[in-house]
Amino acid sequence: MKKYINLPVLFLLLVVAILAFFLLRKSNTQTKYDSSAIMEKISYVKDLSLVKYNYSGVISYKDAMKFMNMQVPLTEKSFLIRYNGYVKAGIDMSNAHVTVSGKSVKVTLPKPTIQEIVIDEKSIQVFDETMNVFNPTKIADYQKAIVGEKNKITQDALSKGILTESSDQAHKFITSLLKELRFEKVEIAEAESLTLPTTGDK
Repeated sequence: MKKYINLPVLFLLLVVAILAFFLLRKSNTQTKYDSSAIMEKISYVKDLSLVKYNYSGVISYKDAMKFMNMQVPLTEKSFLIRYNGYVKAGIDMSNAHVTVSGKSVKVTLPKPTIQEIVIDEKSIQVFDETMNVFNPTKIADYQKAIVGEKNKITQDALSKGILTESSDQAHKFITSLLKELRFEKVEIAEAESLTLPTTGDK
């Protein structure tokens, strides 16, 4: 009795075997990323490292003319300013450094810094202002009061841990990103250098 080979069935089995081979190979293949590719992806999470503290308060300002370190009578001036503002901290991701070794990656981030200290000019309200003809209030007085308040809210934000919060947030997002790229070992470190926060005139 002759045995017949069913060619269509054999061809179909061959096609299925080839497709299964390539699908299995593709599933076991991991896309390889180099340092520049990782840096490009990290740049997209720059805003995610930003931490913003909102503030509202009242600035009390008093001053007077002095002679020989003594206050001159009838020259005192004062005012109150109500305001809204914020302090923002973050990390400059463009200064990060990435090292890739197989399935391991190390990202060295710069220290977080205070990036913005803002008192919204549109929110400013001045009241209880004295009208002293001997020592009238000047624009410089308002500017001095606002700069002093910026220093105050910046120190408050620092004492509440705004830089640590920014660093933690950056670590979490970058670690999550790299894990999604299937790196088995992810190390996030911070550079030793530290940029001290400065108060800008904004």
